[in-house]
Amino acid sequence: MKTIRMLALSAIAALSLAACQGPDAEQARRDAASAARHAAAATEQAADRAAVQAKAATADARVAARELAADASRATANAADATADKTREMANKAEQNADKHDAEHPQH
Repeated sequence: MKTIRMLALSAIAALSLAACQGPDAEQARRDAASAARHAAAATEQAADRAAVQAKAATADARVAARELAADASRATANAADATADKTREMANKAEQNADKHDAEHPQH
């Protein structure tokens, strides 16, 4: 934000000084042009730094997303295992009950 403000002020100064007449006008124009170039370079550097930071943040987000996906996958697998265990347990109980029923009520 500071860089954008500096660029805007440089542009205003350049326009103001360009309108000046007299012996110092040319030097003032050169100074304004130099200030504008410096402001543009500072803006470009700030944009480059922001791009690097955004890239790093994106990489961090990717890693976090992968870790969350792996955690979710493990949780799903654990839930499936628990469901399968409970289903086997219930099937064994049902079989035991059927065997007990058959033993108590033999067919002719």
